[in-house]
Amino acid sequence: MLQKFLKTMAVSGGLFAVAAFTGPFNGPANATDTINFGTQPATMPIYIAKAMGLLTEIEKKHDVKIEFKVFSYGAPENQALAAGELQIASAGMGPAIVASARLPAKLLAISILEQTALMVPIDSPITSVKELKGKRIAFPGKGSQQYPLLVKALADAGLKVGDVELFKTKGSDVPTLLANKSVDAGITWDPHVSNALAAGHSKVLIKAEKILPIKAGHYIGNGVYAREDFIAARPELVQDLITSIVKAIDFILKNEDEAIKMWTEQIKFPEKVIRYALKEGISVYNLDVAPEASTIDAYTKFLKDAEILKPDDNPKFDPSFAKKALEMIKQ
Repeated sequence: MLQKFLKTMAVSGGLFAVAAFTGPFNGPANATDTINFGTQPATMPIYIAKAMGLLTEIEKKHDVKIEFKVFSYGAPENQALAAGELQIASAGMGPAIVASARLPAKLLAISILEQTALMVPIDSPITSVKELKGKRIAFPGKGSQQYPLLVKALADAGLKVGDVELFKTKGSDVPTLLANKSVDAGITWDPHVSNALAAGHSKVLIKAEKILPIKAGHYIGNGVYAREDFIAARPELVQDLITSIVKAIDFILKNEDEAIKMWTEQIKFPEKVIRYALKEGISVYNLDVAPEASTIDAYTKFLKDAEILKPDDNPKFDPSFAKKALEMIKQ
């Protein structure tokens, strides 16, 4: 059923806007002293690594400058990676998997679990996904990982995409649309989910962990991936970057209040919103960051069933950097 509902994903470049970027990268990633790191305005551990001073240490050690290039969602981030404008990126697991399958890139770590929820206005009579038939649903475009999750949720409830009215918008605008009741439901990622919930005008209809539980009972919200030429040219630098992310996750788990304050400064979201995200399990952190074959296979099957990935698409991943990072923080 899901395949039938998602055929439109493969049209015009497919989900995450990566299908059109199947050629080689443009330009060597190691020909510059500036390392461009793709990010999004979300509670990513890399922001904590920066606030901890870990990236400054890496810059001094390797004589490089690390610059964040911020994107609103995964599709343009992958386009930038394909064009050689990024060397490494942190994005939703969907775009990360597609990039590692369709581009000369590898998935290196899993950095956040969960992160996505389908919501309705706080006083909505809707209590199940099947009740969304004929309703208007805000979503952040087919280039986001929220789209296949939404369609799977609909399919699991016996609905087709044609049974609802989809309204494309920015992920950050979903809370406002729900607050104004301009839509009947909306799906987005954190901290936008927590923004809506903490404001008290929305409630969760279904979380991603109920749609696609893959790791420790949760959906995988975020992955870190890099160009293969960058990995080959600067393996020690890549190792230090992944280690900084693992150290940041360890810090988050042990110093939640301080991490919340760091994120507030880094991504300019209200402290109460970020606190809500962590306290309510909207964004979940775990030191089990190494991408394992079983986990990648499960997510790959999801994307192949959705006809986002072709049958012969196989994501490339390298767990060695994450495993070494875990060993280092245990010393």
